[in-house]
Amino acid sequence: MTIYQHFRPEEKEFIDQVLNWRRSVEDTYAPRLTDFLDPREQDILNKIIGSNQDAKVKLFGGSPDTERQRAIIYPEYYQVQDEDFKITLFEIDYPKKFITLEHRQVLGSIMSLGLKRGKFGDIIFQDDRIQFFVAADVESYVELNLTAIGRASITLKKQDLNQAMRTNEHWQETNAIVSSLRLDTVVSSLNNISRQKSQDLIHQGLVKVNWTSVDNPAFECGEKDVISVRGYGRSKIIEIEGKTKKDKYKIIAGKQK
Repeated sequence: MTIYQHFRPEEKEFIDQVLNWRRSVEDTYAPRLTDFLDPREQDILNKIIGSNQDAKVKLFGGSPDTERQRAIIYPEYYQVQDEDFKITLFEIDYPKKFITLEHRQVLGSIMSLGLKRGKFGDIIFQDDRIQFFVAADVESYVELNLTAIGRASITLKKQDLNQAMRTNEHWQETNAIVSSLRLDTVVSSLNNISRQKSQDLIHQGLVKVNWTSVDNPAFECGEKDVISVRGYGRSKIIEIEGKTKKDKYKIIAGKQK
């Protein structure tokens, strides 16, 4: 049995990357810093590194409750500090009296800069304030080139990490029993819609798993997956508790409020 059998086929490339990171730390006895990882990638990283004696892992995304986080894989002797994660916090200054900005506009403008998604952490909204985290190695490029969002001219103000706003995201936990972990079944159950409706949404490209569009209704969901359905919000699988006597899956899920 190989390590790949515990994960999805499409995750092989990331698994290989994690194995290379671990090998590098073990060989050089020096820490390794990653880009921002989504929760599924964090889960894979933790499972592979696990309780490894020669390499350990610590995660941080700029503030205690961030969803996207950078990881430091490090040898046992190393003492990890928050500054080792090299994260910059920007606040967006824009004409708040005249314009309302949405998350998708901010993310779209950030991604139009031509940088990888991994260079950016969470985008946080609180009333009319907007902040986002970025890898410190690209902060100058972002500050120089992100001058507009939509039609709004903006400027970026660098903030200390201790000035980060707390996320407004709240997850309402619920218990569910599903016949399988197929995407269409999970979407149907968590959003209280028919399976046919969930299949239609998936085929229309309106469903994302871990921020990636998935058009296969048979895609198998797993723990820590974040499932976004346009028009229905976001859900995440917090834990798969096991199976019932009728061979159905018992899951603990969160629904974003």
